[in-house]
Amino acid sequence: MNTLLKDAFGIFKFVEGLYAGIRKVLVPPKAYSWQTLIYTSIFSWVLSYFATGYIKDVIAFFGWLFLIAGTAWYTTEDPLRVPGTFMPVGAVITGFLVSVFAFGNQEDVITPRTIVFWPTISALITAIPEFIEGTDTDAKARIPKPEDRQRIIILVASSMLLSCWIQFYFVMDHWAKQYPSLQADTFKRSTFVVRTEERVKIPKNGVVVLERLQPIVEQQINQTSWSEVEKWLLDARQRVGTLGRGVIQKNLGEYEEKDLWRIEPRVANTKSGYILDLLSIWIGPSSNPRGYYLKKSCRIEPVAAPSNSENKITVAEIECDRASKLISGSPPPQQ
Repeated sequence: MNTLLKDAFGIFKFVEGLYAGIRKVLVPPKAYSWQTLIYTSIFSWVLSYFATGYIKDVIAFFGWLFLIAGTAWYTTEDPLRVPGTFMPVGAVITGFLVSVFAFGNQEDVITPRTIVFWPTISALITAIPEFIEGTDTDAKARIPKPEDRQRIIILVASSMLLSCWIQFYFVMDHWAKQYPSLQADTFKRSTFVVRTEERVKIPKNGVVVLERLQPIVEQQINQTSWSEVEKWLLDARQRVGTLGRGVIQKNLGEYEEKDLWRIEPRVANTKSGYILDLLSIWIGPSSNPRGYYLKKSCRIEPVAAPSNSENKITVAEIECDRASKLISGSPPPQQ
């Protein structure tokens, strides 16, 4: 029985201590405190939810200011330093809030610019108090001591360097999304790019262009009179180029690399007809100085018209390769 009473009393003391700790954090000791600013920011956001027009933005703006001020106040009362630096953890938290406030938006609260500027803003927030001396009511500007200037410069410069590397990551990520064909290249000679995923063996967009172009060419040639087909092949460079530009614009319009693909034909005579090579040529950056291109070959031969046809003339029959071939080097010259 005594044991149960002791356990119950211990639990009561624990709950009482927990309540006291929560009350100390949530209840402001005086009107001028960081809790007041946090509660004011929450109240401002609640009001902005019911407001409309520019009033909504004004109230939300002040809500952010109160949140930033309250957070900065709370985290600087008993600052915890980032290991190896004199930067308070509170400056990191406040810097994040300032960055979100400055570079976020309603659709995306955290944007790439938010992450990029976060370290630099945190460093500047850490450095600002070094230029101020005195109390809250009697403060004035001052020049930091020489030894303080050195550590401020190192902290700000290091944070700016970190921001540059983060920005470099987002640039590379953007290139990978807008220029996916670069993933088919090799980065063995690069000093700062390391491949973390398996290399793409053949550029997808180059294949897509040829796959979409093939049925259009087949439709224009197949079962067409042989004389018309020969005229078509004489003007193949212009015809295929025009069709290729249309296919690229339709299928690669969402990628910035669409301007780095060029479609050209190559026509060669055979004993029984012609060979039409459809080339998808990459004119963008490549580890190979001569670049590369993809090829899909089509064989065109004359055949007799179907028996149900009214005109007994010779027509063309076309058969194209099922897969595209990736070839390193410059495409063959046009004849």
